[in-house]
Amino acid sequence: MALENGIRPLIKHRELSSLQKAWNARLDTELYGQRSQSETVSSRLKRRYGAFVRSRPWWMQFRELALASIVHNLDRAL
Repeated sequence: MALENGIRPLIKHRELSSLQKAWNARLDTELYGQRSQSETVSSRLKRRYGAFVRSRPWWMQFRELALASIVHNLDRAL
């Protein structure tokens, strides 16, 4: 489904064979760097504000995550 929509994975393969090395060479390094930034922010949010959401309904979960992002941005601005 993702490949049909033009979405490619950004997870590197273990380089055990020359084919896996070729797959890794085809990855866009600029996009991979953006993924690592996203993972870093996600990890920081988990450490600071908890690793799970407490709400049960999906819209409350979304609100909780949005508020955590806003608080994170305010912390960074100050």
